[in-house]
Amino acid sequence: MVTRWGICSAGKISHDFTVGLKSLPPEDHQVVAVAARNLKQAQEFAQTHSIPRAYGNYEDLAKDTEIDVVYVGTIHPYHLPVSVMLMKAKKNVLCEKPLAMNLREVKEIVACAKLNNIFLMEAVWTRFFPASVEISRLLTQGDIGEVKVVRADFGVPLRDVPRSVEKELGGGALLDIGIYCVQFVCMVYKGEKPEYIQATGVCLDTGVDEAMVVTLKFSQGRMAVCTCSLAVELPNDAVVVGTKGTIRVPAHMWCPTSLVVNGKETQYPVPEPYIPLNFINSTGMRYEAEEVRQCLLKGLKESPRMSHADSALLAEIMDEARRQVGVVYSQDKQ
Repeated sequence: MVTRWGICSAGKISHDFTVGLKSLPPEDHQVVAVAARNLKQAQEFAQTHSIPRAYGNYEDLAKDTEIDVVYVGTIHPYHLPVSVMLMKAKKNVLCEKPLAMNLREVKEIVACAKLNNIFLMEAVWTRFFPASVEISRLLTQGDIGEVKVVRADFGVPLRDVPRSVEKELGGGALLDIGIYCVQFVCMVYKGEKPEYIQATGVCLDTGVDEAMVVTLKFSQGRMAVCTCSLAVELPNDAVVVGTKGTIRVPAHMWCPTSLVVNGKETQYPVPEPYIPLNFINSTGMRYEAEEVRQCLLKGLKESPRMSHADSALLAEIMDEARRQVGVVYSQDKQ
């Protein structure tokens, strides 16, 4: 049974997601429609990716009865209204990260999914890479002993990208890229809530964070440090240090294709794209798409690997970090 996808928003990330989908068997995944707020843009996207239907608004996509699940690739502030609109139309949703602007919005999206009895997952693609699945396996087996320290960095120069720096577009280092570092820590510590959160950061004139360092303390004296920046290129790796060894995720930790476990490196390559991508390793989006398919086939309403509780914890940590640094969005004031 084929999983029929609708693509909501025809931007760069939707392009890459669609290319990633096309690396999966066509008898398993098909893109049947795309919607943008501009019909011409949707039509051009449809032509590029050989998609049969194009819509000039998101509402028409929601009404399309031949869609099983919609990938939401809009900018951050639209994740809540667009996902809610789709779910009310009984569409399953894979929504790009961050699932919403804050914890209150995340709870609203999740409540809507439950009310309408449909599948919802935050598209934290990193979690579904074979390298990430292997990290979880190694930790469960105790290969590096008890984890004591986790460090993750993500910094790239994005100050000239409006979506990354404008407050009304949901910009800011933490929400845009730092989320990958926080989710990595949450994955390693298996969704445990930190006992203590300390954040420090530097803000731009637009009121969003240019850079942030978030230190998390967990039970039994375990620590984590997340560093993100929109101004400079950081090492962009991650390290998990245990009492018996170390797992290192070389750059780029948000789309990992290799792991170094106790000094031994193993490669986990992603498929080559059939047309050029906007972002590195984007064919790796195939793994989250396949997770959605498997969940739908099993009748699940959330993914056990990126659950609603995982999304809530991620939002809760980021809310507190932003509060300490003084980053306030209009969505926080409602």
